Amino acid sequence: MYDKEHIDLALYRMDKAEEALTDAQDALRQGKCANAANRSYYAFFHAVRALFALESKDFRKHSGVIANFQKDYVKTGVFPIELGKHLQSAFNLRTQSDYRDFYVLPKEKVTAQVANAEAFVATLKRYLLSLISP
Repeated sequence: MYDKEHIDLALYRMDKAEEALTDAQDALRQGKCANAANRSYYAFFHAVRALFALESKDFRKHSGVIANFQKDYVKTGVFPIELGKHLQSAFNLRTQSDYRDFYVLPKEKVTAQVANAEAFVATLKRYLLSLISP
């Protein structure tokens, strides 16, 4: 069983994931592809950190969050490989968009990433709620 403090933190982080997802959807509708890529990645990131909150785990780097999601949840079969690939792809796209000068994001890629983030957050939220619901 999980204690209240860890459940509260997990739910808080999942709320942050959903907020980032809403921001990504809004940015995409406004044609702000770089913003949509950034916010959709953070939807993935906060959703994963919500799961780790239940286990009292946290990581200082994004690479640690991604690697440990792969190790703890994908390689163990809790989630399908595709979810791990979508997380890594979102990180890569966000990194290119945020740090490469003159990088032009194809709208199709960003649209796909936002859709992947929607499915990812929904899947992780269902799983999280199944762990904490009586």
